[in-house]
Amino acid sequence: MTKQNLGSDFDDFLAEGGMLEEVTAVAVKRVIAWQIEREMSAQKMTKTAMAKKMRTSRASLNRLLDENDTSLTLTTLAGAAAALGRRIKLELAPV
Repeated sequence: MTKQNLGSDFDDFLAEGGMLEEVTAVAVKRVIAWQIEREMSAQKMTKTAMAKKMRTSRASLNRLLDENDTSLTLTTLAGAAAALGRRIKLELAPV
């Protein structure tokens, strides 16, 4: 017996339920938060030191690192990247 796809892919399922954009945003934010935390760890940078380099509060940094908080501005992201000696690379990809 051969296997055949009985339905659509998972993205189609999420899109039909109106959840694709939200799920994608959370996934992207989790990756960004993970990358920032990993780089902070590699540089042995504390949250206090990172916030100071970003010229922001620890509360703001905690929101940036909160993987479920998708309200992220490009200014905040650019500040975090600069504080770590990195740059941001964003692009639109075909669907």
